[in-house]
Amino acid sequence: MAISETTVVDAEELAIKEINDAGGVLGMQIEAVKEDGASDWPTFAEKAEKLIDQDGVATIFGCWTSASRKAVLPVFESKNHMLWYPVQYEGQECSKNIFYTGAAPNQQIEPAVEWLLENKGTQFFLVGSDYVFPRTANTIIKEQLTALGGETVGEDYLPLGNTEVSPIISKIRSALPDGGVIFNSLNGDSNVAFFKQLKGAGMGPDQYPVMSVSVAEEEVRQIGPEFLVDHYASWNYFQTVESPENEKWVADFKAEYGEDRVTNDPMEAAYIMVYMWKMAVEAAGGADDLEAVREAAYGLQFDAPEGSVTMNPNHHLSKTVRIGQVRDDGLFEIVSSTEGPIDPIPWNQYVPDTQGFACDWSDPEKGGKYEEA
Repeated sequence: MAISETTVVDAEELAIKEINDAGGVLGMQIEAVKEDGASDWPTFAEKAEKLIDQDGVATIFGCWTSASRKAVLPVFESKNHMLWYPVQYEGQECSKNIFYTGAAPNQQIEPAVEWLLENKGTQFFLVGSDYVFPRTANTIIKEQLTALGGETVGEDYLPLGNTEVSPIISKIRSALPDGGVIFNSLNGDSNVAFFKQLKGAGMGPDQYPVMSVSVAEEEVRQIGPEFLVDHYASWNYFQTVESPENEKWVADFKAEYGEDRVTNDPMEAAYIMVYMWKMAVEAAGGADDLEAVREAAYGLQFDAPEGSVTMNPNHHLSKTVRIGQVRDDGLFEIVSSTEGPIDPIPWNQYVPDTQGFACDWSDPEKGGKYEEA
């Protein structure tokens, strides 16, 4: 997962540096303690325990994959500590001890499916890495396609980090002989092999458009734009967002890390969460009372590079939804955008088991999963 995760750390460290240079939090400097989960989920849990018990940290910013987040969740809940999680995910979770600053499915996956049905076709082949996020995401997509008149013609998975993609490409061609939509939730290095071999097989975006939900500017840069040009991704932020806040952030990031570097959605969500934590601590009057910090976060608004974001009582942000198409320069042309932020829905409304459920941690009688009237 290093292809994706190291840039998130860079964004967090930039936010910490900016905050410290501006005087810190309530006059105190943030001291960052950094641990590496090594793409191994039990290691993530061990490191979380170490940071809480040995280092005595005030909060933790961490994880990329949902598998790593699921591994650390029991640690944070049993110790009543706080995790800020920066990546879009599959939903179906709403923990009192986690703040989620990436997209819920209704802020990324579902709008991507709707856009594809309107613009690219109704037959979908689903490909993903073999762990909780892609499998749950594809469960949602299949239910959504059934509800909206689309069709799932195939579904296949690769172990995380596996690059043996030829069998999947053969299955896609067999299931979609005349072309169709490929919905891609591969993570990490598997994307390198997938896009290179897809192009090598002559399956271009004109006939086989790929919509990715874990490929952003950094992955495009490392894979090579020539292999992804004209394919699509769904995110809340792209480097090409036009706003004064984004222009400044991109310039500051490049000044810190190099002109050849790019920004992307998970990095921006990671940058946001450091500032959100700072604002919550200041509103609570200190970092030690985690319950006070948690409650102070509700309703906080931040003028982020992606636009205005607001923390909801379900521990998720209201966010703008965007669809981007890869350009020759490796950045994304924004081809679709909501007019404003979309409120997050953690419990999916297409999946029968969670239809009608919501989350509200500001109300003790409701909490993490309650049935709305």
